[in-house]
Amino acid sequence: MNIQIKATKISLTPEIKEYIQKKIDMLEKYLGDFQVFNCDFEIEMTTNHHAKGKIYRAECNLKLKNKLLRVEKSEEELHKAIDKVKDHLAESIKKYKGKLGK
Repeated sequence: MNIQIKATKISLTPEIKEYIQKKIDMLEKYLGDFQVFNCDFEIEMTTNHHAKGKIYRAECNLKLKNKLLRVEKSEEELHKAIDKVKDHLAESIKKYKGKLGK
């Protein structure tokens, strides 16, 4: 799956890019024969002066034929935020497929 990855206030290292690609590729088993028109993934480090330390935000917009699936999660660790987005996106795909009866 082709993913456009954007990083805000954080450097996008090859390791992070590969990790995101690996996690989003796992969603293909849930998508089945659904065609993905666009997949935008954004990671961001929110305010630098946060009282509890660094907070990372991960967001994914997955454009299917007639539906836009959007998930956004915040965590203290970047990898946890990415994992949560993947997990909730998988649930959204299952729910969408259930509504269509597939």
